[in-house]
Amino acid sequence: MACSTGPLALDNAIDLGAAQIKKITSPVAGLADILVVPDLEAGNMLAKSLSFMAEADAAGIVLGARVPIILTSRADSVETRLASCAVAALVAQARREDLKKAVA
Repeated sequence: MACSTGPLALDNAIDLGAAQIKKITSPVAGLADILVVPDLEAGNMLAKSLSFMAEADAAGIVLGARVPIILTSRADSVETRLASCAVAALVAQARREDLKKAVA
């Protein structure tokens, strides 16, 4: 059996049965709370697929800039827009706490 913490294919990340069939042992297989994508296009396609086909809620931010950048679409629900704001606020707060630790 292969042991992996990632990256995992989408089916292995969200479906424990798929991971078991493929004999993937991982503490996160089938239990992923967060899906990380390689670029904006992949993220957009994944988010819209989940939102429109699976009625999933989503939040979108870009990491790596000086501040989190919130990504929303004109078609996003109020819940998705608020979730994106909440995630960005959490990331900003974590960065502020890290800076305080670094200065102390």
